[in-house]
Amino acid sequence: MTRPTVLFLCTHNAGRSQTALGFFTHLAGDQAVACSGGSEPAAQINPAAVAAMAEKGIDITTEHPEPWTDEVVRAADVVVTMGCGDTCPVYPGRRYEEWVLPDPAGHALEAVRPIRDEIEQRVRRLLTQLGVTTAGANAAADELTTGRPTMQSATDRYHRSRPRSVPRADIRLSTTHWDAGIPRN
Repeated sequence: MTRPTVLFLCTHNAGRSQTALGFFTHLAGDQAVACSGGSEPAAQINPAAVAAMAEKGIDITTEHPEPWTDEVVRAADVVVTMGCGDTCPVYPGRRYEEWVLPDPAGHALEAVRPIRDEIEQRVRRLLTQLGVTTAGANAAADELTTGRPTMQSATDRYHRSRPRSVPRADIRLSTTHWDAGIPRN
């Protein structure tokens, strides 16, 4: 079975498309392929987008704004455009989605967070539509199958049960083995 290929396009390839690429690759793992590009690539990725993604535990600092090419567009099964208007390429036989989102360029981190969160939800929906199981869904499925909580699901429950006033940086989780109750080395 071939892996679906998705291309995320925006004008500068520095904020929205890089954020979408970061979520997509993080959630899809090796089950799908994604790349991004811009019609007028910026010199660097938007620092507020980098910081917003770091808050989610996703590092996009190794990415660089790049132009899209005809070959890349033709190789994609799905092309997601975000504000590049008439400059975005259109080829027959490709699935296109236009995600209307504010451009995070020039905005502070507080203004970028809602854009990031909306992009995450849209990427999750796209992965579901493509039949790609996300990383978080695998942990939940493992827990249902074995009856034992995974470290991720236990961590998620722990965070949800804590009062919001307690900073997460102060939380320390035990590395106790689930079955035997023996600390791991």
